[in-house]
Amino acid sequence: MRTSFQVSLSVWKALFLREAVFRLSTGRAAWFWLLLEPLSHVLMLMVLFGFVYHKVVNGIDGVIFIMTGLLGYFTFIRTATQCMNSVSANIALFTFRQVKPVDTVLVRAMLEGFIMLISIIVLLLGLSLFNYNVIPEYMLGVILSFLGLWLLGMGCGLVFSVGKELVPEIGNIINLLLRPLYFISGIMFPAMIVPQPYRSILMLNPLANGLEILRGSFSSSYHIPPETSLAYLFGSAIVLIYFGLALHLRFSRQLSSL
Repeated sequence: MRTSFQVSLSVWKALFLREAVFRLSTGRAAWFWLLLEPLSHVLMLMVLFGFVYHKVVNGIDGVIFIMTGLLGYFTFIRTATQCMNSVSANIALFTFRQVKPVDTVLVRAMLEGFIMLISIIVLLLGLSLFNYNVIPEYMLGVILSFLGLWLLGMGCGLVFSVGKELVPEIGNIINLLLRPLYFISGIMFPAMIVPQPYRSILMLNPLANGLEILRGSFSSSYHIPPETSLAYLFGSAIVLIYFGLALHLRFSRQLSSL
């Protein structure tokens, strides 16, 4: 007899392989386009704003500034949106009693995290060929920042996946609300240039905290707002994950019978 944990591990492994194979076999060179989607966006804006910002932005190289902001943002937004749609994409699997709706969300979060990790490594290796210093001064801070942003995306995905399936119109509202995050999270500008009291309001956004910590970890000369907190980033992520898991537990039967 297997324990519940062993059953869950087997389910996660099977779902991960299924998701990975599906994402990589939807067309010719699907793996290439899967990586190209975030990389093309990052590279285009790095080239554009690298010339605009010239050399240094708030104590950090302009190209590195744009790169860290976009990679951090994509780590969050891709995880959140992919997890949000995971339940509806795997309804047929819920006929197997071992597979729960929450399993599909967690596995998609793992897969997106893996894809973003590969994208980050490829981009950093590419920049190093052009003599950019891509070695962070504080590697642990970079790892914790990306981990916190990924967990934040997973927490939002857990919550959104329940809301979207119970009330389909919520999905459109969520997509509408997520779009302004691109402009109000400090992706294109350093938070320090925002005057008070608006900066304190901006830093209530955990995504902005993660991006500022990420940039500060790459370069110690980057000026981080005093309101920035790694504990706030992880605290927000943990609260959302807990709330999302509670929602999945409460509405598990409704989600499985959609």
